[in-house]
Amino acid sequence: MTKQSMTELEQNLLAIIQDAFPLEKRPYKALAEQLGSDEQTVFAAVENLRNTGIIRRIGGIYDSKKLGFTSRLCAGKVPTVKNGAKDDSALVKFAEIVNEIPAITHNYVRSHEYNVWFTVIGESEDVICKIVDEVCSKTALRDVHVLAATKKFKINTVMTQSPRRTSSKPVADREHSRQNIENTVSKDLSLMDRSRIHVACGDIPHTLTPYADWGVSVDGLREDLQQKRMRRLGAILRHQNAGFAYNAMVCFDSAEGGDVLANNPHVSHCYERPVFEGFPYRLYAMMHAQSAEDLDLYIKEAAHSIGDPDYVILNSIQELKKTSYSFF
Repeated sequence: MTKQSMTELEQNLLAIIQDAFPLEKRPYKALAEQLGSDEQTVFAAVENLRNTGIIRRIGGIYDSKKLGFTSRLCAGKVPTVKNGAKDDSALVKFAEIVNEIPAITHNYVRSHEYNVWFTVIGESEDVICKIVDEVCSKTALRDVHVLAATKKFKINTVMTQSPRRTSSKPVADREHSRQNIENTVSKDLSLMDRSRIHVACGDIPHTLTPYADWGVSVDGLREDLQQKRMRRLGAILRHQNAGFAYNAMVCFDSAEGGDVLANNPHVSHCYERPVFEGFPYRLYAMMHAQSAEDLDLYIKEAAHSIGDPDYVILNSIQELKKTSYSFF
């Protein structure tokens, strides 16, 4: 199933539930009222989107820093050539090891000398470094750089169809702001809070009353949003299945322009990170498109919008892992 083969109802639902799946006892009834449909029809449409793989999961997206955790992006090299010939065996072994480590949530092969990029979440920087050391000891991973995000300009994976040209008004973004990444940690969480958050990191049950069947309080989830522990509760897509098959991490050598990129509808994530040897780029932007031609155009337009700094394009060659971290 592709974006083109979705019904109008399914497309309308995706536009809503990526940003905010209703925090109501009967969420499908609330969606039906909003769309002029009925509860069972809406439920069936969402189930179809889940069963066909467009929706990866529906659940909470939490702010690791607000929960007292640390998140780092790691860049490294895994050899893909042996004795002068292409050999992916080391990459296959690397993927197998990473897939067994819950703390590593995202793992991609990208088109660069630093060909593997993965995200690690842990209770501290030391824990993250130990996890990276473990991967290095068990695989051919080398020359690893553990990168903090020194500024956050945008975190948002809500994808919508948009005009070919970039407008100044954000289309895909409902949540972006320039801020230092070191936020104040939330007050101590109760055992009930921790239990709820742990459950909400998963996928809602396939029922008309998912929160009750999840065993979590709707009021508690609303509080998570109000306290900004949870960024949103919504549908997380498989972008390729949803019509956005082309994406790249574009890294600019200027620290300026993050606010501008945050307003770009084709950018889902934008951070400032420290440079490292062999990689003099500071501003990282994840960009998405429906075709290779569009992606190339969007990247050029984005670069021009921030003064045409030097940049490098790291196309996403292979998704080795993409999961959600299960807090507590």
